[in-house]
Amino acid sequence: MRGKQAVKRKIRPDIKYGSTVVSKFINYLMQDGKKGVAQKIVYDCIEQIDEQIQKGKVNKEQYPDGLSVFDSAIKNVTPQLEVRGRRIGGGNYQIPYPVRGERRYFLAMHWLINAANNKKGKPMAKKLAEELVSAISNEGDAVKKKMDVQRMAESNRAFAHFARY
Repeated sequence: MRGKQAVKRKIRPDIKYGSTVVSKFINYLMQDGKKGVAQKIVYDCIEQIDEQIQKGKVNKEQYPDGLSVFDSAIKNVTPQLEVRGRRIGGGNYQIPYPVRGERRYFLAMHWLINAANNKKGKPMAKKLAEELVSAISNEGDAVKKKMDVQRMAESNRAFAHFARY
């Protein structure tokens, strides 16, 4: 590795909820430096989840507010294992590795954003709210992506001895 390791910057909590996870999600959602647009989308999304809780579409005892739905949805989408390709003796093997903490959050948020983006015909806040609500019940495209990655890591467990930790 050349040069110095980049200094890890401390992320500020978001304005409305005081959560660093929400702030990180806003940063991942942001495009072309338009943070205000990303904040509006995320805050509208959490408000729509609050409305669904009030209407009774989401269990009110288990999830009292939209932020708890957001946190548990990210927890459900977070992967434990991933596979990385590695060339050994002329063959390419998919080797399962445990996912590092920071990368877990990145993958979970990335999958949620991509799953919402792939739906068409609705505003982004509504698509994100639907994806988060489906993720708390282990359904939806983001959870499916997590299961696919886990399944692939599980099926390639025979090559785990090639991993260098």
